[in-house]
Amino acid sequence: MDITGAWLGTYWQNDQQTRFEATFSQGGNVLTGSILDDNYLGEAQISGEVVGRRIQFTKRYLTSSPTPIDYAGTLSEDANSMSGTWKIGRAFSGQWEAHRSNTDLMADLKTAWHKKFPLR
Repeated sequence: MDITGAWLGTYWQNDQQTRFEATFSQGGNVLTGSILDDNYLGEAQISGEVVGRRIQFTKRYLTSSPTPIDYAGTLSEDANSMSGTWKIGRAFSGQWEAHRSNTDLMADLKTAWHKKFPLR
């Protein structure tokens, strides 16, 4: 299963939800990418792996917190959604879920560009 692309998700901590946008790049089982949280924590880099329907990765914020956050979960059979748990050491944990984004930002940009500058 290849999860390369844009994803939208939510994670929960202490009954509060935080939305995020993720961009994953997968080569074989190796997973890299970035996540942008919809809060003060900001952008993070991720690295991990996808094996079958199992996904696991570590998220590290670029500026706000040096503490790594471990995510583990399961992909749906159609590879368009995933869910699981996250944890920070033994102290904090919660649930998360994500689904493929229907927004193809590059396609939207190309469409807007061609409307503004049509080929003759």
